[in-house]
Amino acid sequence: AEYLLFIMGYSMVAGATGRLLFGYDSFGNVCGKKNSPVEGAPLSGQDMTLKRHVFFMNSCNPEVKDVRLSSTILCVSSCPEEQLDTLEEVQLFADKNGSFLCVYSLNSINYTQNPNADSLCPRLPVPPSKSFPLFNRCVPQTPECYSLFASVLINDVDTLHQILSGIMSGRDTILGLCILALALSLAMMFTFWFITTLLVHIFIALIISGLLFVCGVLWWLYYDYTHDLSIELDTERENMKCLLGFALVSTVITAVLLSLIFVFRKRIKLTVELFQVINKNISNSPFLLFQPLWTFAILIFFWVLWVAVLLSLGTA
Repeated sequence: AEYLLFIMGYSMVAGATGRLLFGYDSFGNVCGKKNSPVEGAPLSGQDMTLKRHVFFMNSCNPEVKDVRLSSTILCVSSCPEEQLDTLEEVQLFADKNGSFLCVYSLNSINYTQNPNADSLCPRLPVPPSKSFPLFNRCVPQTPECYSLFASVLINDVDTLHQILSGIMSGRDTILGLCILALALSLAMMFTFWFITTLLVHIFIALIISGLLFVCGVLWWLYYDYTHDLSIELDTERENMKCLLGFALVSTVITAVLLSLIFVFRKRIKLTVELFQVINKNISNSPFLLFQPLWTFAILIFFWVLWVAVLLSLGTA
C-alpha cells in the first residue's frame, strides 16, 4: 500500500499530464495553456490559450533521431483542412484563419519574403490534416502521409505511453464490460430474490451439461486424431496422448461429480432453504441490492485514478 501511495504521490508531484493531454511544441510550450518561460528556450513562455492543436512541420517525411521526432512541432489554432502547395497559400491560410504554420519568430507577412522561410516553414506541400480528438494532434489525411506519420509517431512513443494509448483506445470495451458485469450482478441479485428453487435446478443442470459437453468434445477430438492420416508424425502422437489423458481425467471428474450429485440429490432442499435465508437477509437489508452499483462505481473510480497516474508517470 505504501509503495502504491508513493507512486501516486510521485506522479502527481513530478508529472506534467498537460503535456501529454494537450500536446507541446519544440520550444517547451504546452498547447492550449499560458506557459512560463523556460531558461535557454527563447521561444518559450508564450500564451497558447487559443492555440490548442499540435502541428508537425514535416508530417509526411518524419524521422526519428535520438529517440525523438526530428520534425519541428508547433502549437496552432487550427489544422489545415486543405492541401497547401506554396508559401503564398500558407500565408493566406495564416491571414484567413489566424493559424500560423511557420516558426513563431517569423511573422506571417514575411512568409514569402524571408530567405530562410524554407527551413522556418513546413515542408511543401502541406497535406490536409484533421485534429485527433483525444490528443489534439494534426494528423495528415492523405494515405501515404498518414501511414508514415502514424508508424513513426507510434514508434517514437515510449512503452508507458503505448500502454496508455492501448487503454484509451479500448476504453469503450472496458466500459462495456463493466456495464455488462453490473447488469449480470443485478440480474443475479434479483434471481436470488425471486426464483431460488428454479435457480438451484438451473445451476445443477448447467454443471451436468458442462461436464458432459467437455467430456464429449475431448473424446471426439481423440477419435478424430486416431483416424487422421498424419498420426505417424511425432507431434501428432504427443497431441493424441495429451488428449487421451485429458479425456480420461475429465471422464473421472465427471463421473465423481455426477455420483455426488446423485447421492446428495435429496439434500437439494437444504440448498433451497439456504437461498431462502439469503432472500430474507436481502429483504431485511434492501441496500444489499445496490451492492453491484457500489462495486461498479468503485471500479470506475479505480480505473480513472490509475489512468491519471499513468498519464502523470508518462510525463514525469
